Amino acid sequence: MSLIDMSKPRPVPTRFDDAALALSAVRAIYDAQTTYLVTRFKEYVRGTDLPRRVRGFYPYVEISTTTHARLDSRLSYGFVLAPGTYRATLTRPDLFGAYYRTQFELLLNNHKVSLEVGLSNRPIPIHFALGENMHPEANLDLDRLDLVGDFFDLPELTYVDDAVPNGTYFLPTANRQPLALFTAARVDLSLQRLKHYTATGPEHFQQFVLFTNYQFYVDEFVRFGQAMMQDGQEHGYVAFVEPGNVLTPSRALDPAAAASGAKPPRLPQMPAYHLKRADGAGITLINIGIGPSNAKTITDHVAVLRPHAWLMLGHCAGLRGSQKLGDYVLAHAYVRDDHVLDDALPTWVPLPALAEVQQALEATVAKVAGVSGYGLKALMQTGTVATTDDRNWELKDQKELVARFNLSRAIALDMESATIAANGYRFRVPYGTLLCISDKPMHGNLKLPGMADRFYRERVDQHLKIGVQTMEMLRDGGLERLHSRKLRSFSETAFR
Repeated sequence: MSLIDMSKPRPVPTRFDDAALALSAVRAIYDAQTTYLVTRFKEYVRGTDLPRRVRGFYPYVEISTTTHARLDSRLSYGFVLAPGTYRATLTRPDLFGAYYRTQFELLLNNHKVSLEVGLSNRPIPIHFALGENMHPEANLDLDRLDLVGDFFDLPELTYVDDAVPNGTYFLPTANRQPLALFTAARVDLSLQRLKHYTATGPEHFQQFVLFTNYQFYVDEFVRFGQAMMQDGQEHGYVAFVEPGNVLTPSRALDPAAAASGAKPPRLPQMPAYHLKRADGAGITLINIGIGPSNAKTITDHVAVLRPHAWLMLGHCAGLRGSQKLGDYVLAHAYVRDDHVLDDALPTWVPLPALAEVQQALEATVAKVAGVSGYGLKALMQTGTVATTDDRNWELKDQKELVARFNLSRAIALDMESATIAANGYRFRVPYGTLLCISDKPMHGNLKLPGMADRFYRERVDQHLKIGVQTMEMLRDGGLERLHSRKLRSFSETAFR
């Protein structure tokens, strides 16, 4: 074994003026490359001695322009910033086909130049070619597993870092510039991690994502989703999916359809639940558990799906004497004492409140709670939320804490919200936070079992309903308006 297998001809780069045709070419290249890798790997599993190193490569799309001009300057994406050549490696057109086609159409319309599609020099690691349902570790004995890297490409960290979204990726203008935030290998890694952490396939994730830190919200979302599937009404949602890819179809579409999938023997670290629409614009809820590390982990991977928005619905400690247990807190600023993103996003970077999200949350609280105008102030406060990485923050020196809260004007404290907002900012995903006060430790109201149970019974249903209806309002309000320029820097990739 000494040579790279060159038995299959490389596809010739082709130029397209039609987005659908360009996407078809991407699909054909990707399918051919992964089919080839999977076929040869199956031979390896059967014990066949491969005479050569087996390699497959990701497809790419590229655009070159010689002018600064573009057709539409209102959008925050869909164009390159300056004359030059821009390229992105692509993966999983079965998942991202609609997304890719939209990006292709915008580039063609804005620049009036062709797109080039071809085979990149970025190898597809065998783990990613096999997908989420087949793994070398599960199909090989230890001796042959040790030799996989001699015959197939393995994942390399060189191709999966976040230099582009972090703004630390700089090349001379003579070189090809990135066209997308993430490389194909980075996307593939996250797709694998999503299934591992959530026990649902990436094909089920929807474009509007709710994060929560309590099982009570999951229980209510499951009741809500299952009821919608059984009510026999046309509401736009076609299926409800739970961990294990347990899929319950809507009776409105097929009264005789049966559920499929199997519940896992144990819940994953961060189980996900999906209220699906045919266009992917449904709602996913993920129970991320407690802590900023979990919040960063899951948003690092959800970001590659390019969701239209994500919101944090959780509990917090109220810091003001005027607040009551069960009051809502709408975050309009964040104190980042979570520390998990300090290297990637320094704490001096402000996280702006996004008017489109803030207005939708406020309007939905008023609608669901049946209050409006000045009366809303009795139920909800808007202010700064501090996020900490210390669950036992109450045990710190209270004088220091009070001074910090006074200086920051913080009105609530939690462990996830600033992290989720920071990664939304970092990955250009519109974000928001609506918390509910479950305790007031600084005013003698500790979160104890009896008090917590009463709070959960009285608030979880309403809080979740607000989150769901906010997402529906954002979806129906126009995605061009939602994806504003606030999250885009002066050196941006063209892909949303």
